[in-house]
Amino acid sequence: MSLPVFIAPGPFVTGVEVTLAGDEGRHAVVVRRIRVGEQLVLTDGAGASATCSVVSLAKAALVATVEAVSFEERPSPVVTVVQAIPKGDRGELAVEVLTEVGVDRIVPWAASRCVGVWRGERAEKSLAKWRSAARESGKQSRRSWLPDVTPVATTEDVVALLEVADLGVVLHEAATAPLAALPASEARSIVVVVGPEGGISDEELAAFSAAHVVRLGSSVLRTSTAGVAAVSALLSRTQRWG
Repeated sequence: MSLPVFIAPGPFVTGVEVTLAGDEGRHAVVVRRIRVGEQLVLTDGAGASATCSVVSLAKAALVATVEAVSFEERPSPVVTVVQAIPKGDRGELAVEVLTEVGVDRIVPWAASRCVGVWRGERAEKSLAKWRSAARESGKQSRRSWLPDVTPVATTEDVVALLEVADLGVVLHEAATAPLAALPASEARSIVVVVGPEGGISDEELAAFSAAHVVRLGSSVLRTSTAGVAAVSALLSRTQRWG
């Protein structure tokens, strides 16, 4: 059985005790009911992981001794998904599955046809929910590199991301070129743009001229699932999934 994973700040040093407190400590002690003598894995979310043994417990914290430390280089290619903000909790669903599949950066995009709108306090709360979803999904999928969920982006921000990517991809149901035709194997950075429920506008599509506009297939996927389908297809042709 896999050891439970929790997030803690590094650095991790073999033989040194680490205290896991706050939300992570509470989750470990109260929810997961970790006990003295059990093992767990701590990660800093930036490549470092430590296998630890629990030596003491508090009400909502624990102390563990680091037994082994490992470091994983950031995978290549680096994958960014620009996710148009969907309605309801579909955004959190998208973040969860994108994290599970290995996306490195998730960019919420305020597309012109987005049903969901982030402004003021709502924007802060929504971004916090996306980041929490990425963190929890990253632990569940045992990632040593957690994805970065950025503040909400404008269309101009997305254009800038596409211009510097080795491979820029825009998913569009009316495109004639298939995703399967894209040369993904040599790309070091991939950016995938997923539109909102109302679709990408003609003006936005014109602005994304640096990208390949492609379709996934004959069916139209929801905005919350299109990104993970596209990323999976692309990663299957790279060394990350090779």
